[in-house]
Amino acid sequence: MPHPPTFIAPTRHASPEAALAQIRLIYDQQVLHLRESVQRFAAGDPLAQRVRGCYPYVRIQVDSTARKQTPENLGLSYGFVADPGRYETTLTRPDLFADYYLTQLGLLQQNHGVEFEVGTSTQPIPIHFSLAQDDPIEGSLPPDRRALMQDLFDLPDLESMDDGIANGTHRLRPGDPQPLSLFPAARVDYSLQRLRHYTGTAPEWFQNFVLFTNYQFYIDEFVRLGHEAMADPASGYAAFIEPGNVVTQRAGQTEAVVGPTAPGVAPARLPQMPAYHLVRPGRGGITMVNIGVGPANAKTITDHIAVLRPHAWMMLGHCAGLRNSQQLGDYVLAHAYVREDHVLDEDLPPWVPIPALAEIQLALEKAVADVTRCEGADLKRIMRTGTVASTDNRNWELLPGKQAQRRFSQSRAVALDMESATIAANGFRFRVPYGTLLCVSDKPLHGEIKLPGMANQFYRERVDQHLRIGMRAIEILSEGGSSRLHSRKLRSFDEVAFQ
Repeated sequence: MPHPPTFIAPTRHASPEAALAQIRLIYDQQVLHLRESVQRFAAGDPLAQRVRGCYPYVRIQVDSTARKQTPENLGLSYGFVADPGRYETTLTRPDLFADYYLTQLGLLQQNHGVEFEVGTSTQPIPIHFSLAQDDPIEGSLPPDRRALMQDLFDLPDLESMDDGIANGTHRLRPGDPQPLSLFPAARVDYSLQRLRHYTGTAPEWFQNFVLFTNYQFYIDEFVRLGHEAMADPASGYAAFIEPGNVVTQRAGQTEAVVGPTAPGVAPARLPQMPAYHLVRPGRGGITMVNIGVGPANAKTITDHIAVLRPHAWMMLGHCAGLRNSQQLGDYVLAHAYVREDHVLDEDLPPWVPIPALAEIQLALEKAVADVTRCEGADLKRIMRTGTVASTDNRNWELLPGKQAQRRFSQSRAVALDMESATIAANGFRFRVPYGTLLCVSDKPLHGEIKLPGMANQFYRERVDQHLRIGMRAIEILSEGGSSRLHSRKLRSFDEVAFQ
């Protein structure tokens, strides 16, 4: 039989604050039990029996679909359940998600007047997810001791980390509670570990507004603007974070920005998808990630950032212009997507439409106007709204018989890239508001292919403006309030309550 810590009986709480305090108590107790046990194991203790710690859960009972309308919940697309019944989810990292949990539980109480039952679930915490970020225990073990870990501790169980709830394919067994959130605790922990690996920064630094790009030129410019903001005492940003958790604080700031780890050190080489963060209080700043090339990378990073429940993510990248009327440097605001990337076909069938979100579209269009100082006919001349096709074939131009050209013409596509449809589709799938603003860098159907000399000049002229447009769009979205972003268009019939 597994050896758990001292049992903490389930308790009922009338306030979200009390419920969160109990969630913290249980989580900290379970993690401490695992850490102490693995430390003894690393020191040579054979351990007499298998060791187990489990995630805390929160559970509510809703007896009526009637909801109380208050100013706090009026018009929100989340924070309530559709049917009477018992609802439950496992939770992790209350230190990281404290504000999020308080908001979600608070809305449930406002809408349904419920109490919260908090207890210890039967879902084990994988030992790897219990270790501190800088804990070298497993890496320091000899191979024979490391091989014994699976006999003494729980390892990650993929069956508890699937995306059935988000995909709408989750099926309850008789007597099971209905889910409260898209992601169970183990799935969240898995993604937090992956984010450290892929981006080189701690999840704690990620902000609620995310920009994705497929070119290092944009990152170089973002780094320049980040350090420029840190040199300005009047900047609204508190810190700039780079891979390795290297922190640069704003000049003149008297209170130190406290991070999740000791002062960082720049890595010897950049991670696969490096992330950079312009930090505002309440995670209201901007995160930018270089996802590299291809839909697989786009899916990977959005799969993991989704557990942080950002308010919006947007793609800023380059594309092939498919219309002869376009010029190099023109912008394309995507209002529809042709999904020939295929990486999400099993999770989100291709027949599912990916709608444009008005709030994001309007913010991007206004940002283009603000930064370029164009309006009316001049704005239409440099920015086209239309369908963007995304492909998993980088050399689509070489397909025989003009197969691709025919399909793109039938779809009315005006631009083609490899990442935008994936990012939009995963935003739709995970209920994260999304948008795309691309810049035409070549026109292969019309003889203007991307050559090094021409491309370098184009990058110098357009990257700064394009990036500033994306940052301006985030300012507009932030000023409008996050509650307007989480549209009902992204909610399914039997949606979970947590945003």
